Amino acid sequence: MVLLNHTSVDSDTATLCDLATHLGHYLKQHGDINTGIALLTRASHSLERLHGPDHPDTLTSRANLALAYHWAGDLERAIALSEATLADRQRVLGPHHPATLTSRNNLAGAYLSASDLDRAIPLLTASLSDAEQLLGPEHPHTLIARNNLAGAYLSASDPERATPLFEMALADYERVLGPDNLNTLGARNSLARAYRSASDWARAIPLYEAALVDCERIWGPGHLHTLTARRDLANACHSAGDWERAIPLYETSSAGAERLLGLDDLNTLTARINLASAYRSAGDLEKAIPLYEATLAQAERVLGPGHPLTRTIRSNVETATRSDN
Repeated sequence: MVLLNHTSVDSDTATLCDLATHLGHYLKQHGDINTGIALLTRASHSLERLHGPDHPDTLTSRANLALAYHWAGDLERAIALSEATLADRQRVLGPHHPATLTSRNNLAGAYLSASDLDRAIPLLTASLSDAEQLLGPEHPHTLIARNNLAGAYLSASDPERATPLFEMALADYERVLGPDNLNTLGARNSLARAYRSASDWARAIPLYEAALVDCERIWGPGHLHTLTARRDLANACHSAGDWERAIPLYETSSAGAERLLGLDDLNTLTARINLASAYRSAGDLEKAIPLYEATLAQAERVLGPGHPLTRTIRSNVETATRSDN
């Protein structure tokens, strides 16, 4: 960061652009979203100056910036930039290039976050068809495309279409990549979400339990993947009305996120809001309201008052406060 601060943007080299990109990703994922976006913007502009607007590295930097806007909750900018990048990659690289397929998936993800399923699902359907034809049914990109399409159907409250795709994706991941691969564990989690959306706790919770055991065995109890698996199991128990089991899991997840990632990380904020919601569901407003309020103050400082998570926390604070009156 010191080097970038003491270097003129006009003198950026490809190496400095690479440094700005990596640092931008790091800061984005660890709570300093605005600085991360500024660095990714700098890299994008400098690469366009160095290589021109159609160079693959320029297009990749633009895709990275779009993902950062998506991460920050600025869906208007994320969608506009993702649409432009997809159009450019289709023109420069062709409609079937792997980078074009990635851009199509990224744009579909932004549409999903904006709840625009009418535009997301056709894109994901096309991505899966292209991946199957160009890469084969068992290529990792094909497996990811199938999993993404299933996720879109799940977001559209269509578990009947989502669940078979998730089941197929998991079976393929286990056969092609092995049971301990990160994508396999993610596919198992996605299938559990589909079962959970159908309130099929008898199939959902054992999958979440197995995922937590696997993560603890592979990465240890304090790893981010393990924290995520513990949170997912807690969410399932919470949804099933099992507060006695959910709350200790949330407490462990929240403490682990604070220790591993710090108070300002998005995962930590999410863990704290989950714990506060569990307290509220169990009727313990004396614990819920102060935790909501503290997390809201943190989110406003770190993410800004307009971020979707900040707005969600503010709504939860208002609801819990009304319940206490």
